[in-house]
Amino acid sequence: MILMTLGTVSFPFDRAVLWLKMLIDRGVISEPVFLQYGYSDVSALKGYPQVTLVPTVTLDELVKLVESSRLVISHAGQGSTRMLAAQGARFVLLPRLKRYSEHVDDHQLLFTQAVAPLGIKSFVSLDELEKAVLEPPPYFHQNIFNTPKLTDYLLVQYPPEKAVVRLS
Repeated sequence: MILMTLGTVSFPFDRAVLWLKMLIDRGVISEPVFLQYGYSDVSALKGYPQVTLVPTVTLDELVKLVESSRLVISHAGQGSTRMLAAQGARFVLLPRLKRYSEHVDDHQLLFTQAVAPLGIKSFVSLDELEKAVLEPPPYFHQNIFNTPKLTDYLLVQYPPEKAVVRLS
């Protein structure tokens, strides 16, 4: 089984859904897929019997899914990456990109660049992802980046006083 997890942030990650569809259509992926899609549009995958579509899962459910997957394709969320590394999963990261309105900035791309020296693979093209599906990276087991957490980073980048709405 392949697990694709796109996080729960309120931005769609439709590029990842489209790429998953393309890999299935090309025959690169023929095994069952579990897709946790958050706010993404998954209408392109309806009618694909090997794909299970679920908007969110609990952490316990996600851990069990990771344990039963031969490969995890994950958005490049810091929390998800730390969990996958701690679980000793075989995984690759797809960073959400600002240019596709997948997040407010490119912090996920910066995060993937920061973890690349540890041996964590990430991809920003379909061809690269296809190669990773065909030749998955080795299992990765390491505790990484205990701090700072994503929320700490976002609070520095977007201080709460900038987001205050004044009612008058």
